[in-house]
Amino acid sequence: MSVSKAWQWELLREDQKEYWRNPSEESYYLLNRWKTQDMSSLLDLGCGMGRHAILFGRNGFDVSCFDMSEEAIRSTKEWAENEGLEFKYAVGDMLSLPYEDGVFDCVMCRNVISHSDTKGVLQAISEIRRILKADGECFLTLASKQTWGFGVEEWTLLDPNTRVRMDNGPEHGIPHFYVDYHEAKEMFDGFEIAKISHVETFYEHDGKEYNSAHFHILIKKVE
Repeated sequence: MSVSKAWQWELLREDQKEYWRNPSEESYYLLNRWKTQDMSSLLDLGCGMGRHAILFGRNGFDVSCFDMSEEAIRSTKEWAENEGLEFKYAVGDMLSLPYEDGVFDCVMCRNVISHSDTKGVLQAISEIRRILKADGECFLTLASKQTWGFGVEEWTLLDPNTRVRMDNGPEHGIPHFYVDYHEAKEMFDGFEIAKISHVETFYEHDGKEYNSAHFHILIKKVE
């Protein structure tokens, strides 16, 4: 298993931080879905700067925030306190979550568990299943092999699915795990896949064109 490493949030410019303060598009769908199902206890796994914790907290969820980065937790806590919201916080490794079995209705885990190697990702999924209640749900993303980064040969290959990102920035030195559709479907033992989508985004940076592709996966715990 590769060594875990936190995002370096302190390296972001203020305009970049503003991007990470805006909830993802799918979080609004999940908010409505989980409220309709009377879910209330939510783990924001890899909370980053707190964009999803704040969204769900504003809407009455009992939110726990978890991240490997102390800076992420500090930033989330500061924002929550300014909003008058009370969350629970923990810093640690997603491969060994500091929670008892079956305590959460739902888990938000966007662009998080891909930051490990194959064994690490499978262990993170196992931990998510452990801490979810029966019929609890988790939304997570996995990086697609169609993403430009999977083909960067200069990035160290840890196993057939994992490269270590070596460009400068907050993700320097962090493993990135990639899958195709068939590999993704085989990863969720003990879960029912409620929905799986392949989302690809195109953008330009320094005059070059890039794509970012991820599988968006909604899973339900089954006994």
